[in-house]
Amino acid sequence: MSLTITEECIYCDICRPACPNSAISAGDEYYVINPNLCTECVGHYDEPQCQQVCPVECIPLLPELAESKEKLWEKYALITGAVVS
Repeated sequence: MSLTITEECIYCDICRPACPNSAISAGDEYYVINPNLCTECVGHYDEPQCQQVCPVECIPLLPELAESKEKLWEKYALITGAVVS
C-alpha cells in the first residue's frame, strides 16, 4: 500500500466512507490508513477513491511503499473472500 494521509488532512471525514475496504479511520490528529486493509481500491475501482474525494489532496502515493498489482489483488481476495485468478 503506497497511500498515506499527511498532516495537511483537515479531518473532514470524506475519505473514510469512500474506502470500500474500511481501511481509513480517525487518528489522533488526522485520518490514517491501515496498510493491511488498503488495496488502493484494486478490485473495486480504477483509482483510489480516497484520493478522488479528498478536498485538500493530502493522500499521496509514496513509491517507496508501493506494492505490486499482484499483491494488491491478493490482499483484495483475502479481505473480500473473492476468488482471483
